[in-house]
Amino acid sequence: MTTVGFIGSGKIGSTVARLSVAAGYHVVMSNSRGPETLGALVDELGPLARAALGEQAAAAGDLVVVTIPLRAYASVPAAPLAGKLVLDTTNYYPPRDGHIAELDSGALTSSELVQRHLTGAHLVKAFNNIFYRHLQALSRPAGAADRSFLPIAGDDGDAKARASAFLDAIGWGTVDTGNLAESWRQEPGTPVYGAPYGPFSEPLGRPADEAVIRAAIAQATR
Repeated sequence: MTTVGFIGSGKIGSTVARLSVAAGYHVVMSNSRGPETLGALVDELGPLARAALGEQAAAAGDLVVVTIPLRAYASVPAAPLAGKLVLDTTNYYPPRDGHIAELDSGALTSSELVQRHLTGAHLVKAFNNIFYRHLQALSRPAGAADRSFLPIAGDDGDAKARASAFLDAIGWGTVDTGNLAESWRQEPGTPVYGAPYGPFSEPLGRPADEAVIRAAIAQATR
């Protein structure tokens, strides 16, 4: 069975892990504070989960979810991720991350910055545009009439296909927004960021089908 490694175990990471174990995946969780701090989460996730150091989670994962504050991207171990599918959930928030000149100028997107650090990895931007409660609540099996969709972006077509297959397995359809240079279309401040799934004050969210997500992406401007 496929193993999903997690670099970061916060709200998005733990939610993706819950969806993953529900779909039958093994998960290896890590965070910056050490595996001993993840006991309660691993107990909740059950026998398909274990805690590890970041490098161990990166090495163990057949695919790896990087879900940390962008300011910490350089701490992600690059060598064990070479050749692997990496799902990047990061967003650039200057008040939290500090100002990064290449992002402020638009020379790079946040995921291009992460990809530059993770030389050899096949990076796909995903899960960055949705409130964690909506990510959990709106998961639906393939074919459900009220299935929701998430945008993804990446430079490698095969990696995007594998990312789509994973998202499909955990209850989400996907809409391709283009390459990593185009991933700004799903970043904070764009129409597809948060809004299609309803306000954060509604924990169950609102389904957003493929047409809704495509329309939101098409409205994005810089």
